[in-house]
Amino acid sequence: MSDEKIHTEQEEQKTEESQDTKETAKGSSLFQEGSLDIPDTLPLLPVRDITIFNYMILPLFVGREKSVQAVDAALNKDRYILICAQKDEKVDEPTIDDIYHTGTVAMIMRMLKMPDGRLKVLIQGIQRARIKEVVREDPFYEVKVDLIEEKDITEYGPEVEALVRAAREQSEKILSLKGIDAAEIMAVLNSVDEPGRLADLIASNLRMKPEEAQKILECEDPVERLKLVNEKLAKEVEVATMQAKIQNMAREGMDKAQREFFLREQLKAIKRELGEGADEQEELEELRKALKKAGLPTKIMKEAEKQLRRLESMHPDSSEATVIRTYLDWLAELPWKKVSKDRLDIKEAEKILNEDHYDLEKVKERILEYLSVRKLNPQMKGPILCFVGPPGVGKTSLGRSIARALNRKFVRMSLGGMKDEAEIRGHRRTYIGSMPGRIIQGIKEAGTKNPVFMLDEIDKVGTDFRGDPSSALLEVLDPEQNNSFTDHYLNVPFDLSKVMFICTANMLDTIPPALLDRMEVIRIPGYTEQEKVKIAQQYLLPRQINENGLKPEQIQISASTLLKVIREYTREAGLRNLERELGTICRKVARKIAEGQKGPFRITSQNLHKYLGAPKYLSEEKESNLPPGIALGLAWTPFGGEVLNIEVSVLPGKGKLLLTGQLGEVMKESAQAALSYARSRAKEFGLEPDFIEKNDLHIHVPAGATPKDGPSAGITICAALVSSLSGKSLPGDTAMTGEITLRGRVLPVGGIKEKILAAVTYGLKQVIIPKKNLKDLEEIPKELRKKIKIKSVEHVDELWTLLGLK
Repeated sequence: MSDEKIHTEQEEQKTEESQDTKETAKGSSLFQEGSLDIPDTLPLLPVRDITIFNYMILPLFVGREKSVQAVDAALNKDRYILICAQKDEKVDEPTIDDIYHTGTVAMIMRMLKMPDGRLKVLIQGIQRARIKEVVREDPFYEVKVDLIEEKDITEYGPEVEALVRAAREQSEKILSLKGIDAAEIMAVLNSVDEPGRLADLIASNLRMKPEEAQKILECEDPVERLKLVNEKLAKEVEVATMQAKIQNMAREGMDKAQREFFLREQLKAIKRELGEGADEQEELEELRKALKKAGLPTKIMKEAEKQLRRLESMHPDSSEATVIRTYLDWLAELPWKKVSKDRLDIKEAEKILNEDHYDLEKVKERILEYLSVRKLNPQMKGPILCFVGPPGVGKTSLGRSIARALNRKFVRMSLGGMKDEAEIRGHRRTYIGSMPGRIIQGIKEAGTKNPVFMLDEIDKVGTDFRGDPSSALLEVLDPEQNNSFTDHYLNVPFDLSKVMFICTANMLDTIPPALLDRMEVIRIPGYTEQEKVKIAQQYLLPRQINENGLKPEQIQISASTLLKVIREYTREAGLRNLERELGTICRKVARKIAEGQKGPFRITSQNLHKYLGAPKYLSEEKESNLPPGIALGLAWTPFGGEVLNIEVSVLPGKGKLLLTGQLGEVMKESAQAALSYARSRAKEFGLEPDFIEKNDLHIHVPAGATPKDGPSAGITICAALVSSLSGKSLPGDTAMTGEITLRGRVLPVGGIKEKILAAVTYGLKQVIIPKKNLKDLEEIPKELRKKIKIKSVEHVDELWTLLGLK
């Protein structure tokens, strides 16, 4: 139970203390220092958190048993009591060592018993005293004291006068900064001339820590005591000045806000009078109805209602209100429950796919399989497909066709060059201009939660200091996670599991393995010449005729003419250049019609050059045999298959191997393996065992400006090397592909269809492939296989028989 905790009542008694102190300073007190007979043995009253000075009048609450008995003992005698401060206010039962030994003798002026058993006493400080000896400790402390006499100052020098004036001026400044009427208080201070008494009067009204106040109390020299008080006053002036500055700043801010509020209210009143501006409450009600209509899940609806309540409590013109309103608009406009009804008629879907695209049986079969399963299991998750193939084979247009076949909305998003993760996940609402990521934007644009969503060019996603978009796509493209995809802007989960994601890529090498693992890869290789002719007749030419304002009867192009366009004006795996050339023909015809010429216009092989100019690619006369040291190889590129000329020259030297043509590390290793194999078979090829010590070998792969890499050229380099060393020629109508080992085994490679397509386009008659790649021939159309002989080898030794080197 606390007793003398004056700090609990200090604020309430502030006025009373100040008034009592003024009266004491004026001499109205009954007690004057040195005029009373103070006994040398007095009861001791320990107090917490306060130091009593001379002339100080204040109330104390007494509750501890020892303290109550000390007060009773003083009242029963002459009302004198010694009051000393505790060193630690947290100690409830202080010993004599827990109490400062210098205190103030006080007179108990009044006493009142409280209902809770405590005493309320009004005391006045009279004279400083020091504990000399403890007489007893029970039932209360009683001590012998030495009274500390105030030092008399007969003459006041300039220093004392300066200290007195400084104390008064600083006191007046503090009162002024705190907005207190200083006239009456300053009259009291001006009436006190003794430095000691002035120091005690000011110290009793300053806010100080107990140890600081005790230091002033223990100072016996009045001048020194006044110096200490002046130091405290200087600090208090600094604090009061800063406090006043802060209050002024806060007041100015409030005044500005009140002025703006008043002006806005006036503006609203003017708008109401003019009939302008919708009622804000009606706008909020419309927003609330829109949120309910959107069908938000329960947890998300709670978040929306929370933000709506915040919006209601804000001023409509504040920046934060605009952010919240935009956020709620996004929540209301997203298709939380709206879905497109799938077309589950398998035959009708197949008919639509065939209308839009020729061939591509694998892709069509996969889509029809999805529809079949969807028909049996309506709750199945959307597949995540990845179409991989050269440019121009129809990957993007295939996505549109799939959406039409499924009767779903189609959304396309290009990932090429994307480097900012926020493009996928969105920006947090704390940023200026923040918005959801492009996934959520696409869903909103579609208006349903189950569109066909195409992520174009997924192999061209970048990364930099703003994050890694491909890592953010891991959640989007994972069927186990995307049912609760959380956009940073929305900060609530959205279900993407019903979305059918289709990705496109030219190559898989640049796609991170973790991302590739989440996708079902479907390869779309290039088209054969016959396929291109069919596609041109059914799709490309009709589209160009329509786009150029022509009628089908105004232009006629035969299949043989189309074949000539394909062979002599384009050389690609896809169809873009072919459609571009057909567009050129249609524009030429459109100009003739616009000039008044009558049609129809028949485009033949003989007049084709008038429309397209000289042929860009001429079929060279194929030699029956190539010069020694040259072999034809087959390579795969992101743009389709390609025929490579690999050249080897033997030069006098000391066994150096020189590789040129911007070859990659894998291709260099293939060259080293081919050379090692040739050295191990030197005797069989009729070579001297030490041929490498007398010659340098130079291997070159045109074109030198194009980087090349991969293991496919292994047997081709080996064949060219043996041809150059033996001086025997290789057939000019044969190309080959396959990886070679040091023991001469031929390992399988990829891109067989694209390579055979390139060989046919180049006019070759025979290709040699690894035996383990024979399984890939099933993907090659029969009409293509009829145009070229396909041989297989398991070991390089079999190659020489096929090439006629044995």
